Amino acid sequence: MAYAPTTRHLLRAKDLADARYFEPLDVDDLARAAGLSRAHFSREFRRAFGDPPHTYLLTRRLERAAALLRNTDRSVTDICFSVGLQSLGSFTTSFTRTYGVSPTAYRAKFPPASRQARVPMCIQRFYGRPRNRTFREANGAPRD
Repeated sequence: MAYAPTTRHLLRAKDLADARYFEPLDVDDLARAAGLSRAHFSREFRRAFGDPPHTYLLTRRLERAAALLRNTDRSVTDICFSVGLQSLGSFTTSFTRTYGVSPTAYRAKFPPASRQARVPMCIQRFYGRPRNRTFREANGAPRD
């Protein structure tokens, strides 16, 4: 059996955190994905990537939350839960600590999401058409 370096296992856990940040993942799940014990995984992850696994996962979640605050009009509560966090209070505290402002104040710095929405012209035309037909054949009149 060939030996695989620890960094390859760590990348597997890092990829899991990046891809499934919105799920209720914890350090044990990441260590299991890497095939390492929790303590060894935490030490090696920090050594390889500069942050402990929990901090890395929280950072991914906060980055995604910031993007959702900038680009959508979803509520702060909805965003909190959609990025995998379980407590609005903890989310607000962590977000404020990371970005220097509360989620609501962060959102206020950017233009409303409705201004950023770009709808393709074909969709605008489709929904811009009248819903009721105005031709005689729509009323059941015989065609000539």
